[in-house]
Amino acid sequence: MGSSRTVPLIVAVALLMENMDASVLATSLPAIARDLGADPIHLKLVLTSYLLALAVFIPASGWVADRFGARVVFRWAILVFTLGSIGCGLSQDLGQLVVARVVQGIGGSMMMPVGRLILLRAVPREGLVEALAWLTVPALIGPVLGPPLGGYITTYWDWRWIFWINVPLAVLGLVLVTALIPNIREEAVRRFDAVGFLLIGPGLAALLSGVTLAGLGLASTGVIGGVVGAGAVLLGLYLRHAGRVEAPILDLSLLRLPSFRITAVAGTSFRVAVGALPFLLPLLLQLGFGMTAFQSGMLTFASGVGAMLMKFAAQPLLRRFGFRGVLVGNALVSSVLLAGPGLFTPATPVLIMLVVLFVGGLSRSLQFTAINAISYAEVAPARLSQATSFVAVLQQLSGSIGITLAALALEVTGALRGVAAVDSGNFAVVFGMVTVLAAGSALVFLRLDRKAGSDLVRH
Repeated sequence: MGSSRTVPLIVAVALLMENMDASVLATSLPAIARDLGADPIHLKLVLTSYLLALAVFIPASGWVADRFGARVVFRWAILVFTLGSIGCGLSQDLGQLVVARVVQGIGGSMMMPVGRLILLRAVPREGLVEALAWLTVPALIGPVLGPPLGGYITTYWDWRWIFWINVPLAVLGLVLVTALIPNIREEAVRRFDAVGFLLIGPGLAALLSGVTLAGLGLASTGVIGGVVGAGAVLLGLYLRHAGRVEAPILDLSLLRLPSFRITAVAGTSFRVAVGALPFLLPLLLQLGFGMTAFQSGMLTFASGVGAMLMKFAAQPLLRRFGFRGVLVGNALVSSVLLAGPGLFTPATPVLIMLVVLFVGGLSRSLQFTAINAISYAEVAPARLSQATSFVAVLQQLSGSIGITLAALALEVTGALRGVAAVDSGNFAVVFGMVTVLAAGSALVFLRLDRKAGSDLVRH
């Protein structure tokens, strides 16, 4: 097995751990809310606190990997993530759970960007799409097994067990990384941008914290506005700072590369839309339709099955239609399929739900594979660590924004209709909103060059 398969399969152990954790947790949120005596909408803090920690610490991941070596950082990241998982399993209230999720996020902030950096540096350029597919196939076991596993554990055992399944995966990952991954590092390491880190980290934290608090009733409008304003000021100062230093911690000059810039804008819009899905579906099926967590998980796992199967067809499709053709056309297909769950009712046949979720998983998987690959089409090898950090920040920001927008839209729609936020009638509006976001990305992808990324697939 060549490097285009060995390295991504090993790195995928970490991605499997993250994805399994996220998909299991999303399915179990309503049950966790009941057990902790919390509002189900407030449980978005459990998801967004993790994403927030990722966004804050990811900017430093590229520099840390260059300085200490990718293998060393990757192992420490797995260990910290696992310690956070143990903390989640021991949590007795919402506050403890949120803190433990932040610890998980600190580990995750180094785990996946550094893992992707290992892959980009170890795999030949023309094999990148194939390598990304191999990276993602094992990791998609998480979304496949996560919902039914999380549903089963939550329904028949205790939701805290969902965090303990990370421990054996972490042990396996540590052994494989130590034995088979080279300690890739840069000889000439740029100076660490401490000022930039102190601006962008707290700036992102404040901005996202303020947005997350909106609609929860946990803080006054003035406090929320102040937090958001402080975040915006810090980010504004970072923009000014980044233009004045030689090696900013988050290199905004990457946006001068056409494929990177277009993918950053359009990919973020698409990811915001899809990021709302793991939050919305369990709420719709369990609180809207009255399903158990296990029943809900047995439905939503269809998306993961579709996503896994698409990985084997991604390279032929990209070779046949090109990145631009796939990204534009498939964005529209994905947007239509995102609207599907909004039309579900308690009377909708299970088979129809399964088909919609399965085909949606196929489409979204193809889109993510194409986005992940084309992002690096014009990035020079020396800038890969900066590019992976930048892309990872955008990915986590979009996930947090997607969940926050979905929760806020449910609250507003429920208030306008005079019903509870999780009333099944509210979901059609929210799924319509994410559909528009996904479809809008197609207009930006149209700006890609027709031959963009042609050297990333084997011909």
